[in-house]
Amino acid sequence: MRVGSFVLAARFPGQGEGEALHRAVRSAEVAEEAGLDTVWLAEHHFVPYGTCPSAVTLAALLLGRTRRLRVGTAVSVLSTTHPVTLGEQAALLHVTSGGRFSLGVGRGGPWVDLEVFGAGLEAYEKGFPESLDLLVRWLREPVVGASGERFGFREVPVVPRPSEALTDAEGPEVVVACTSPASVRLAAERGLPMLLGMHVGDEEKAEMAALWRRQARAAGRPAEEIHHAAHVSAGVCQIADRRTDAVETLMKAMPGWLKQGLDAHVTVDGRPRRMRDPLAYTELLCGLHPVGPPRLCVDRLAATSERTGISRFALLVEGSGDLAATEENVRRLGAEVLPHLN
Repeated sequence: MRVGSFVLAARFPGQGEGEALHRAVRSAEVAEEAGLDTVWLAEHHFVPYGTCPSAVTLAALLLGRTRRLRVGTAVSVLSTTHPVTLGEQAALLHVTSGGRFSLGVGRGGPWVDLEVFGAGLEAYEKGFPESLDLLVRWLREPVVGASGERFGFREVPVVPRPSEALTDAEGPEVVVACTSPASVRLAAERGLPMLLGMHVGDEEKAEMAALWRRQARAAGRPAEEIHHAAHVSAGVCQIADRRTDAVETLMKAMPGWLKQGLDAHVTVDGRPRRMRDPLAYTELLCGLHPVGPPRLCVDRLAATSERTGISRFALLVEGSGDLAATEENVRRLGAEVLPHLN
């Protein structure tokens, strides 16, 4: 089982962006010290929900500060960036880190970001498959051209080529954030593993994994590729000696962060938004994920893995909103939970 942290660089009420980013960087450094497998970095624009606007930039910093830890994006938003730009950045990090970089990508949302970056609503509603295919080609082929609806250019050489890394991997792994059957099919047809959100329970994740396998087989993907698909399950982890204490820590901090963060999202076209209730959402997350004593956390992760077949985890560890508490949470995850997982 491969357990990593999920870092949003969340700005909790009363905090500044610098404090949130410092906690994000420090928690990643502690993750390496504690023996975690990966740090997954979120990307958001113009909202306090997450204060990192470029996951690949923060990944570059953390790859430079660590020696063993894998660093991934969860996710880089393809709707607001050129896939070749992102591909070049991913190739650079893959080569210079010795293959320690993972590229998670997603469609994003119908937010004002589309207006600010000039992508437009169509990039979000229709453009993701074309962008994803161009990105993957850039990471796997030596020369790439495009003649699609959104991107068109003559053939150009890929520099640096991901295959130049001193590793057996042909390039950085690409993981796709999936929130619907359509996105599951999209990932499966291309043989790309999924990143499944922390709001989704074991039963639904198991159904999505099963759908991925069916679609991958129907698309003619190799049996070995299907069998070894390394999907990632996002969740929340808060460790305390008693479950009530772990839940209390999250219930005190997370609803305020969720409310101010989610309220700040602005749609590009004024479409109505259905907002989650922050208290109910925090309670849901506490019920779904490893929140409580170390033994409970071990059992919860093992049960999720058994039910879903997923053995990679990206766990939000900063739910307390406090730097010292986050560091302690990561260290306990490494010392008291990881040794008991297969």
